[in-house]
Amino acid sequence: MYKIGTSKIDITIFKENCGMLGYGRHFHYMRGVETAQYARAFVFEKNGKKAVFLVVEYCFTTIYLKHGIIEMLQTQYPELGYSDANVMITAQHTHSTAGGYNQHLIYNMTIPGFQQDIYDHYRDGIVKAIVEADKNLQAAKISYHSGEFDKDAEVAFNRSLISYNQNPEVKEKLSYKKRHLAADRVMKLLRFNRPDGQALGTLNWFGVHTTSVSNRGDKVCYDNKGYAAEFFEEWLKEEYGPDSKIRAGFVQDATGDISPNFIWNPRLREYRGKYKDDYEGAAFNGRLQFNKAKEIFEESAKQGTEIKGEIDYILAYYDMTSMEITEDYTGGLPHQTTGPACFGMAFLEGTTDGQGASKTLGAIGKAFFHSVKEVEILAARLSRNKKRQEELLNYHNSQRPKPVVMNLSKGIVALSRKPEKLIIPGFADPLIKYIKYVNKIGQAARKPWVEEKMPLQIFIIGQMAIIGIPAEITTVAAQRLRKTILEVLKERGVAEIQLSPYANGYAGYITTPEEYKMQRYEGGHTLFGRWTLPAFQIGFKELATEMLKSPDERRYLGVEPVIFPKEDIWCGFEDPKIRVYKNSKGY
Repeated sequence: MYKIGTSKIDITIFKENCGMLGYGRHFHYMRGVETAQYARAFVFEKNGKKAVFLVVEYCFTTIYLKHGIIEMLQTQYPELGYSDANVMITAQHTHSTAGGYNQHLIYNMTIPGFQQDIYDHYRDGIVKAIVEADKNLQAAKISYHSGEFDKDAEVAFNRSLISYNQNPEVKEKLSYKKRHLAADRVMKLLRFNRPDGQALGTLNWFGVHTTSVSNRGDKVCYDNKGYAAEFFEEWLKEEYGPDSKIRAGFVQDATGDISPNFIWNPRLREYRGKYKDDYEGAAFNGRLQFNKAKEIFEESAKQGTEIKGEIDYILAYYDMTSMEITEDYTGGLPHQTTGPACFGMAFLEGTTDGQGASKTLGAIGKAFFHSVKEVEILAARLSRNKKRQEELLNYHNSQRPKPVVMNLSKGIVALSRKPEKLIIPGFADPLIKYIKYVNKIGQAARKPWVEEKMPLQIFIIGQMAIIGIPAEITTVAAQRLRKTILEVLKERGVAEIQLSPYANGYAGYITTPEEYKMQRYEGGHTLFGRWTLPAFQIGFKELATEMLKSPDERRYLGVEPVIFPKEDIWCGFEDPKIRVYKNSKGY
């Protein structure tokens, strides 16, 4: 039997005029609070070995934030025995909460800058959640069950159907009207019970973007996943009494190409949810998730499969910019690697959940950057500098066919190695102004501008493996990754592979090579190029193989994460020359 402890800590933070993280728009600032936001922790222990899984209601976890959390745990609570390897921090990915807790530059641009008070608040709240859950440990059983949404349930829709249909796994190419079927519509659920049958808590996994609230929403909100969790816990109070502290974590699954929005708004050129009011739409989607979770939860009491076995875990950091890809993942192409982190033009165009650059500007940009790429390749082939030639050819080959706008590894913007001298005027877009400014004052010198050395993590609890992915992964990419890991871990009795994206860090998207080739938003935000998915498959396969050995026989894998000194982190709000931009409403 296991010991399980749960907790729920309020981590709501509001900071006037601070940017929200997710949509990356200069006008998306906090103006109020619609709902609270919480961190829920679930501690698992057996035979003295334990691990903690967290679901946090913010956009994504950063390596810098987790580093601070582990440092505080080991300094203030060393007796609890927590480390980087046995703590998995996932985000449910709402786009309607504060940003500014990253050491890297690019995702802090529109906040603007690192916010020490927000970082401290999230760090302290998450540590408190872990410590409280640990104190609540008690004997418990775990059961696993799953259920599929009805085909007519308006809960999840593939927003990149053209890309999805390119995959060979898709035998029947789906039409636009059937895009709701181009999603994993199965919710998976763990139920935790005391020996007497009293429920202790539950975790469920289902992939759908927490973007029911658009970038016009200017209030802190936990979006559809938060509504689902709140509905569930309110129902539990009705079932078990008003003092019930049974916790329900609604975790993301394969969500990279999955949206909750399905009604077209021609004026805004984007989709919305069931209702014109975004918060009402978020609650509607959350209720659908709650209803399905409640159904599975109740069924699991009689039909669930009991989870039995030991607890195990492993974590390693991989440099995703230089992963060698074997030919079994490339269709026989030799000498393939991932490349430096880059944004493509499709990323700047945004998605149907939140538009970016216009289609006209996007088309012009794609044509321009594609042409420049061809010129650079030709120049490289003619160059006598063999090292430079090899570097440039490998770079373009790894990113092909992405029209690269920003090389985030080297801080190159629109082909300029000195972005402060870009011919594009700052008034054209506030993001350009920020990029030019931070380069001018030297705050962009600390590179890379995004996380590159990424944490890959596996928890094993009995016959289930929980996979911590520091990115958002598309539907078919998730199928391939699950298969890769299961082929290894089935040797030690693992039967269920549960993916948990937005875990411990953030590396943009993971698409299949076929999806990447289409260069829609998801491909443009697949940072490390066309072999990003194979790189994660190779890394996780290596970790899974190590887990077949006893802990004292395992090799040390990966590289060390990079933690910036405080003086190298740009703190925009502390800079008097940075002004807050007014939004389209004039405030």
